[in-house]
Amino acid sequence: MKKPIAGFSKLSKSEKIEWIATNYTQNPKQSKKILESYWNTDPRLQQLHDEFIENTISNFYMPMGIAPNFLINDRLYAIPMAIEESSVVAAASKAAKFWGDKGGFKTTILGTEKVGQVHFIFKGDKSKLEEFFRSIKPKLLTDTEHLTNSMVKRGGGIKDIVLRDKTMELESYFQLHCTFETQDAMGANFINSCLEQFAATLKKEALNHSNFTGEERQIEVVMSILSNYVPNCLVRAEVSCPIDQLQLSNDILPREFAEKMIRAVQIAKVEPYRAVTHNKGIMNGIDAVVLATGNDFRAIEAGAHAYAAKNGNYSSLTHAKIEGDIFTFWIEIPLALGTVGGLTKLHPMVKLNLEILQNPSAKELMEIMAVAGLAQNFAAVSSLVTTGIQKGHMKMHLMNILNQHAATDEEKTSLIEHFKTHMVTHRGVLNALENLRK
Repeated sequence: MKKPIAGFSKLSKSEKIEWIATNYTQNPKQSKKILESYWNTDPRLQQLHDEFIENTISNFYMPMGIAPNFLINDRLYAIPMAIEESSVVAAASKAAKFWGDKGGFKTTILGTEKVGQVHFIFKGDKSKLEEFFRSIKPKLLTDTEHLTNSMVKRGGGIKDIVLRDKTMELESYFQLHCTFETQDAMGANFINSCLEQFAATLKKEALNHSNFTGEERQIEVVMSILSNYVPNCLVRAEVSCPIDQLQLSNDILPREFAEKMIRAVQIAKVEPYRAVTHNKGIMNGIDAVVLATGNDFRAIEAGAHAYAAKNGNYSSLTHAKIEGDIFTFWIEIPLALGTVGGLTKLHPMVKLNLEILQNPSAKELMEIMAVAGLAQNFAAVSSLVTTGIQKGHMKMHLMNILNQHAATDEEKTSLIEHFKTHMVTHRGVLNALENLRK
């Protein structure tokens, strides 16, 4: 029976590896070798990576690819994508090429507002609380000036603070709903620092407020934290062209293809089981760029899926329509991003990827990511309504199957050629490999 360990964080990296390999792996010697083989050969870079998080024992590598030829607002981009899933980069690149000679992608920033909240319990007269809030709102702002001065100089800061009565949902529950502009920073630390100062001021002023009596003075702050739901930090990306230009192949007429695309999106709007997978495909493209640029993919995922359910039912993040002879395909999605702060100036690959993207502002990065998601969704849905998803996906998955079964370079060359004219399935690849080895 395994026993807990005390003081694990105080062990050296080598001691941590020794302990985990000895106690939790079947082959400790091989396990240690694997962990150490993924260390950076430059000790300074490895130390940098070690200090990103706690209890570091190694690095976990993901492939990083480039999806070229993205024409966005008449500017050409090559988009770095960090992802392990086969066919994502290829699909995005294919969509970029398809739309490149049709005007490319057009984007619009619809808002950049971020949100944080102070959640608190107040047991007393609501009208007194409202009067109290009005009286202290200027002080809430002045008490945070030491935190906001630099951000204000860059054009950001606190936009507003609103008292919200949530007692219909939870007894005695109120909140300060606060909105922020953080410019090129994602702004999590800035927002949370402001919120904690709001909370301190709120409690202090309540103790001395002349109109409060008894427990009204004892405001209980439950927590102060930013929200990853940012429906007003929103970007729109779209593509459009005359229907007769939607000639993907000789197997389907352009109008039939356009109508099938619209029908597929309509299904994702009304059927949650389909919508989740539909939106997952969008996030394949977005998350890959989020990771490559050192942003928080968990926050982006949570905010996007919440937005997909904003009307009470989980639905598609993309939309499609035909007006006259014009087909339009678009996405509106909340993306709270940063191009300064966090890992953007620390991680060498993040710095390089932002350089590859021509050092975008946070707004420009919102546009690029929305386009990556739209391109990915267009590629996926167009495959689904024509050839089916597996034909292209399994072609890209072929190399993974061959590597999994230790195919030699000669075997890979032979089987790649073979599967140019045969359907790729896991069993089919194994049978072909076995026959080749015979």
